[in-house]
Amino acid sequence: MSFLSIQHVSHTYFTKKTAKTALSGISLDVEEGRFLSFLGPSGCGKTTLLSIIAGLLEPSSGEVLVEGRPIREAQEPMIGYMLQQDYLFPWKTIEENILLGLRILKKDNELSRRKTFKLLKEIGLEGTEKQYPKQLSGGMKQRIALVRTLAAEPKLLLLDEPFSALDFQTKLKLEDLVSATLKSFSKTAILVTHDIGEAIAMSDTIFLFSTNPGRIYKQIDVPEVLRNLTPFNARAHPEYSSLFQTVWKELENLEKQTPSY
Repeated sequence: MSFLSIQHVSHTYFTKKTAKTALSGISLDVEEGRFLSFLGPSGCGKTTLLSIIAGLLEPSSGEVLVEGRPIREAQEPMIGYMLQQDYLFPWKTIEENILLGLRILKKDNELSRRKTFKLLKEIGLEGTEKQYPKQLSGGMKQRIALVRTLAAEPKLLLLDEPFSALDFQTKLKLEDLVSATLKSFSKTAILVTHDIGEAIAMSDTIFLFSTNPGRIYKQIDVPEVLRNLTPFNARAHPEYSSLFQTVWKELENLEKQTPSY
């Protein structure tokens, strides 16, 4: 049994005058501990699918199962969601922000707090507990958002372009940090991105999406030699350049197949 199973998921957005099908017939199975990327042009339904997996949006048809059960029937929250914006509460201290999820879930006990502060130390932000978000850089705030997300110990982490608003140097550092952190906790993760390099450097498998409506166009498995490297070092490997060209050409083919309106 797969850890995550997406079965024949389709979704249509309705207005009073129109109906727009964002996704059509999406099916895939994900083993625990794997890192996937969803890559494709704008409007191909990647974020819609992520919202469906998170249980934030009910699909028009099909279902999503986590450990064999519909996500809405989970006994406890199983999914963490990390977005492009950090969504830290500016009037709360860093300590209050990272413990917020634990308090909501009624898991704010001594053991959970110790684990959370240990993670804060491991990502290099020990000593920021009494500071406020406005005192931190964008990259530091995204690291705080990661701690807050992992503090609740989700089994599945959803990443919706979490590095796209950062400068390139900070982005590369955070790719390494997030990758190492998820591997150390054996987390299953799905990344939505427009960045080919990011998808290759961080993922085990890349799913290319076509548009109008959104479908899985192709599955590309990242070579093991790249998966065993940090994202930063993977970018310097010859296999990276070769795979980048392959993915680039596939996306170009998709663009040619997409009708213009």
